[in-house]
Amino acid sequence: MKPQPISADAQPIAALSDRFRAVRALSVDLCRTLAPEDMVVQSMPDASPAKWHLAHTTWFFETFILIPRAPDYRPIHPQYAYLFNSYYYGAGRMYPRPERGLLSRPTVADILAYREHVNEHMQRLLDQHKGEPQLEFLVTLGLNHEQQHQELLLTDIKHLFSLNPLKPAWRKLPAPTPRAAPALEFIARPEGLCQIGHAGVGFAFDNETPRHRVVLRAHALANRPVTTSEYREFIRAGGYTKPQLWLSDGWTTVQRESWARPLYWNADLTTEFTLAGERELDPGAPICHVSYYEADAFARWAGARLPTEVEWEAFAAEHPVSGNFLDSGRFHPAASGTPHIYGDVWQWTASAYAPYPGFKPLAGTLGEYNGKFMANQLVLRGGSCATPAGHVRASYRNFFYPQQRWQFMGLRLARDA
Repeated sequence: MKPQPISADAQPIAALSDRFRAVRALSVDLCRTLAPEDMVVQSMPDASPAKWHLAHTTWFFETFILIPRAPDYRPIHPQYAYLFNSYYYGAGRMYPRPERGLLSRPTVADILAYREHVNEHMQRLLDQHKGEPQLEFLVTLGLNHEQQHQELLLTDIKHLFSLNPLKPAWRKLPAPTPRAAPALEFIARPEGLCQIGHAGVGFAFDNETPRHRVVLRAHALANRPVTTSEYREFIRAGGYTKPQLWLSDGWTTVQRESWARPLYWNADLTTEFTLAGERELDPGAPICHVSYYEADAFARWAGARLPTEVEWEAFAAEHPVSGNFLDSGRFHPAASGTPHIYGDVWQWTASAYAPYPGFKPLAGTLGEYNGKFMANQLVLRGGSCATPAGHVRASYRNFFYPQQRWQFMGLRLARDA
């Protein structure tokens, strides 16, 4: 059974063809300052080599669009289906994720040739089947999937480079403009019924559906994310040494991993590693690279809590999507000087990643994309400085395990009324 569209982008096939070229080109451009040696190494099991990201996103188009829909298409190599499958058991066997860094072959040049091969056949298919809704949906899904991997590619490279004593820069980036963060204020939100979930206009992943009514208790949300300087106060006040601030699993993690500060900060709390190399901490910038456990502990120390995803979305839906995203070219959280809801850092919520009432995953193998991960993870909202701007919407649900922090993860505070 073919997957049914949730809501395909309302755009002509010519525009979709242009977007296909742009998204595919951006993935390669993000690697233009990398040497081949940079692109084959894997820093930890949660990360993947840059080369693998380029290959896997290509495999997605090949497996779910070209092979079923283009009778004249021939895969460039029969083993690529095994090497570059991620977790789609319905599509066949897969090479072990923790061992992706062992794949010196195929080479980076081979992968770039693979991308060109698939791009050529995809463009031909788009030209031959103009206006076909199911094809438009599958291509749009593939492009949104690739945008997710663009962010993962950047965060994985950052983690890899941070382990190198040379502290190399991925790219020369403009120095941040020092700004004071706006005063922290809490915006009162009334109780009542609201609706969350995708509203039916434009693309959405299946885990954003169905739209449904929920009851909101009266609460208040902070006007901006927590800043670097505020988090540094938490550290200097002994936040990492007080078990009463931490969830049990969080405290166990802090002890086991010897955490005493956010990922990438130096020991004297003055500098941090960025995609541009080592830089001084920006006091007004949103704190990033903290786990759910750290976000929860900070909120408790601050006399607040983390918002639920319902609270976050109901507030965000009242604001246009704007902020510091990948397109800004900063590739790091920046002090904005004004209150904001989107961008800079993904914001941890207190909500477990679970299905909405009436949720139905996509039919077939593509149904493995989101639904099977709905256990033991927490929801994050808002997009980050490494998220393509067009990829963000109020209903978008990101999700990670509570101990993970190599993504651009931060927090916004909430309070009960």
